[in-house]
Amino acid sequence: MATKVRLGRRSALKALGAGAAGAFLAGGAAEAQVHGRIKQSISRWCYGKLSLEKLCAEAKRIGYRSIELLGPGEALAVKKAGLTCAMLNCEGVSIPDGLNRRENHARIAEGLRKAIDFAAEQGFPNVITFSGNRKGMSDDEGARNCIEGLKLVAGHAEAKGVTICMELLNSKLDHQDYMCDRTEWGVEVCKGVGSPRVKLLYDIYHMQIMEGDIIATLRKHKQYIGHVHTAGVPGRNEIDDTQELFYPAIMRELVKLGYDGYVGQEFVPKRDPVSSLEQAFKICDV
Repeated sequence: MATKVRLGRRSALKALGAGAAGAFLAGGAAEAQVHGRIKQSISRWCYGKLSLEKLCAEAKRIGYRSIELLGPGEALAVKKAGLTCAMLNCEGVSIPDGLNRRENHARIAEGLRKAIDFAAEQGFPNVITFSGNRKGMSDDEGARNCIEGLKLVAGHAEAKGVTICMELLNSKLDHQDYMCDRTEWGVEVCKGVGSPRVKLLYDIYHMQIMEGDIIATLRKHKQYIGHVHTAGVPGRNEIDDTQELFYPAIMRELVKLGYDGYVGQEFVPKRDPVSSLEQAFKICDV
């Protein structure tokens, strides 16, 4: 008999979405009884159709604390609006041409140092970096080179209290040939650097495509995860019942693990972006 009253996975997500919409229509985040145990952020690039001013206003209304993946100018504007930038972009740092090649080290290290200094001055927690594409290089050589490159700036990050996060990306669909495409590989790089200020940006969307087993991976490697991204699989769209992941369970696990970083919503909305952000906030506010 108990099975008759249990919400299925899809029904639960629909209920969360409907609840979010109703609560916000009734009067905003305050009346939606925000738990706030997950610090939520918005990836700016997904919402280019909204002005930054509009995005900041909606983010604050909903309950988001951050807008991320910004350069210094936009990051200052976000801070002025009363939000933070949970993940700062770095000059000279790109996805395909990364730290796995020694010839890139000087350029990337310079960009990271500038970004770290700016982040520390403004109170922003993280800066982003990338492994780069393989281009025929073995993963072992790439790991050694990434470790060497990160060691150039790890001490500076420690002194400034800012974390460098190397992003995990899928190499099947979106970033073919990208090297840091498996959690274990990224963890070995972090171990090789041996700094509490060098961690991974664990992108749930990308790692679901590459390896799955999201919650078990979070449990195993929690100490190496400095930031988290979301998106629906397949399609990289809303994180509701149209996709295969059940984000409330993942968020509850992050809370249980004591994760105190940010979760950045990095899905590309197929529907009204503000309504989708409202829904996603509620789904992840466990």
